[in-house]
Amino acid sequence: MSDPSPPRKRRTAGRITLNDVARQVGVSALTVSRFFNHPERVSEELRQRIGEAVSALGYVPNLVAGSLASARSRIVGMVIPNISGPIFASTIQGFSDTLARHGHQLLLASSYFSPEQEESAVRAFLGWSPAALVVTSHFHSEGTEKLLAETDIPVVEIWDYQPERAPIQVGFLHYDAGVMAARHLLDRGYRRIAFAQNSAAGDFSALERRDGCAATLRDAGLELWSFAPSAGSAPFEAGREAMEKLMQGAQRPDAILFANDNLAAGGLLAAQRMGLRIPSDCAVMGFGDYAFAEMLLPSLSTIRPPSLGIGETAALRVLESLGVIATEAPVQRLNRLECQLMEREST
Repeated sequence: MSDPSPPRKRRTAGRITLNDVARQVGVSALTVSRFFNHPERVSEELRQRIGEAVSALGYVPNLVAGSLASARSRIVGMVIPNISGPIFASTIQGFSDTLARHGHQLLLASSYFSPEQEESAVRAFLGWSPAALVVTSHFHSEGTEKLLAETDIPVVEIWDYQPERAPIQVGFLHYDAGVMAARHLLDRGYRRIAFAQNSAAGDFSALERRDGCAATLRDAGLELWSFAPSAGSAPFEAGREAMEKLMQGAQRPDAILFANDNLAAGGLLAAQRMGLRIPSDCAVMGFGDYAFAEMLLPSLSTIRPPSLGIGETAALRVLESLGVIATEAPVQRLNRLECQLMEREST
């Protein structure tokens, strides 16, 4: 006696295929492919039917398959130092939103300021044949430099501006941000100025800001004090450590520039526990203009980087490089943005 149940369709590893969607809708596989790659070429009525079939069957396009022409053209890889902190959030959002409006998607990886982890992420991304690659700053390992130099896809370096480098540049000069902070503190009358470094090893951009601050003080006949908190400590803890150590010494700074707003917030809280008056006993300044900076008591003076603009501009340069967005002129390789001084109560 034969089995009355209908035979099951054989699919590779149980995966729903593009042909399955085509059969469900009653169209060719080419039409379904066009729905994903060039939806504007498919009628609204047919787009709705295909979309419903895709949802009902749970179809996911196989971007690894060599037969899918868009496998290389719709995914962009980005490696940033830290996805858990707020400083890069606007950049990621602006980049992702701009890509999405043109049918492209973001793949994100974090290096946590480690050149080795960045190299591993870059190597992995290139193995997936992305349309383009975005990396942060210019402090790369020798291996990463080689990978970037040899790839034939567009490469963008963000959050820094180094015009002598080959990749597309979208960012600002961290050195100049340090100059801006120092000038603000000097204009406010502070002369014993300290810099509290990031507790995350490998944040070389923060050291460039330190160097800009130090050079500005030297021009005024002053020396910058520098403090390095315990390596790997949490940002608030690192800020607390900096405030306590610097303000318990025989000579105290009258202003502390922290590597970022998280450290500055930790310093402010520690100052309150120590009974210090900010800014009378010691001014506090950060970098990043995080969402909480204006809400602290006292509100935090800081440098606001062009975070959102970096993400949006980088995405536009990628899309122009890929020909997704038409441009009559060559793709603008150098894109310098500016930071903004946010003067508040803490200075």
